[in-house]
Amino acid sequence: HVGLNVAADPLMTSAYTGVTGGFVVLSADDPFAHSSQNEQDTRRYAHFARLPCLDPASVQEAHDMMRDAFALSEEFGLPVIFRPTTRICHSKGDVDLGKIGTEYRTAEFRRDPKQYVVIPAHTRVLHKKLNEKQPTLKKRLVELGYNRHTVRGRTAVVASGVSAAYVQEVLPDDVSLAIVGAYPIDEEWLADFVDRHEKVLVVEELDPVVEEAVRQAATKTEVVGKMTGTVPYEGEFTPATVAAALQKAGMSPTTTFPAAAPAQGVPPRPPILCAGCMHRPTFYAMRKVFRDGIFPSDIGCYTLGLQLGAVDTTICMGASITVGSGIARSGEERPVISTIGDSTFLHTGIPGLLNAVYNGADMVVVILDNRITAMTGHQPNPNTGVTATGEESTPISLDAICRSCGVSWVETVDPYDLPVLLDTFRRAKERKGVRVIIAKQPCVITARRSGIKRKPYTVDPERCTGCGACRSFGCPAIAFVDKNATITELCAGCGVCADICPSGAIVMEGRR
Repeated sequence: HVGLNVAADPLMTSAYTGVTGGFVVLSADDPFAHSSQNEQDTRRYAHFARLPCLDPASVQEAHDMMRDAFALSEEFGLPVIFRPTTRICHSKGDVDLGKIGTEYRTAEFRRDPKQYVVIPAHTRVLHKKLNEKQPTLKKRLVELGYNRHTVRGRTAVVASGVSAAYVQEVLPDDVSLAIVGAYPIDEEWLADFVDRHEKVLVVEELDPVVEEAVRQAATKTEVVGKMTGTVPYEGEFTPATVAAALQKAGMSPTTTFPAAAPAQGVPPRPPILCAGCMHRPTFYAMRKVFRDGIFPSDIGCYTLGLQLGAVDTTICMGASITVGSGIARSGEERPVISTIGDSTFLHTGIPGLLNAVYNGADMVVVILDNRITAMTGHQPNPNTGVTATGEESTPISLDAICRSCGVSWVETVDPYDLPVLLDTFRRAKERKGVRVIIAKQPCVITARRSGIKRKPYTVDPERCTGCGACRSFGCPAIAFVDKNATITELCAGCGVCADICPSGAIVMEGRR
């Protein structure tokens, strides 16, 4: 969902210019921040841009909404935001596909400066047209059945998204229910439902978007929800969360969920880098050379360098370089070493590097080039030489980009070669200005999938002193049994631990 922050500028303007072919923006929100840096609510963008937003409560509804989103987009000439949340995205279920369309059309650009050249004179007209679409759009969303209600008593629940599914699991038969699955909400439809009840509980994840609309619609009805402390503001909901909210609101849920006592004695298992990951030796060498360094980092697998003491900040994509540049220019005397992945660098890191050079920052930028966009599913990027559709393309040279940004000292190194890696960091430490180190080695997962096999390593028990030097490397393939190191079947054969071991106890299998 945070990707929409980067696209916010064109999103806002595209609401004015409109679209001809169907244009759907899928932005998946992440309550509880399972894999995101915040819990922002994309529905705010829809309200801000005055665009329709569809919020599915089930996998079937997700299918149907995506189909209807394209139709809505063409009907109203607007982008449509499709906003599934974490639980919907991770759900499975039987889906009725319905009629599968077979229509194919060829795109054609039609020159219309008054529509697509957003100078002030045109913008004022386009804004008025956008506003004029709203009443019809609201009615259309009710007609589609995504905003619907059933009146059954004097109290009611208004729910949205996956929370509506949870509500239906625990809702008493005498409590009315309104499901809001699409925005903007038709005020007349909502007021008609709300005013029939004495009390309304609003259940929704993240921001009180629906609750704010319900409060505006209510003339005499008591409204409870996030703003009254009845429903949590933060986190992902469950049926237990919803049942507790119903109880707080004085509506008896059909099922209650007693609090489960946490299991005792279970060790913490924070996420860590894979065995053989090229980021680990890079962080290890960085920490060895820059013991008092400041380490701004970025969004990617390498954020897990936090577990190795090599990540001090992670804000957003590209911020490793900009934050590092700011710290370096602030008067801070400690060395600044920023880390950023290859795909993140190509996405948002280049402007930061330009500014760092332009403003004379004294810092080291480490580009962790694992040749893929690993964290989000191993998608290709301009550095890989393959497009998202599998077609060959020209691979972009990170070295050439850095030099064209004005960086005069750029070194590419294999992070599996620890002695050379350490030497490269030491030489970078001796220089001033912006220096770039490109640590280049394929992601261990994609390497394995492509057939690259390395012989695993083992520990010679007669040489192992149990000193723990290899433990500090943080590789999950290294374990200790009876105070001595052992290497498990997780070993990917990178061999870096063999360079770390002071007693030479770690050797490639078959070479004792």
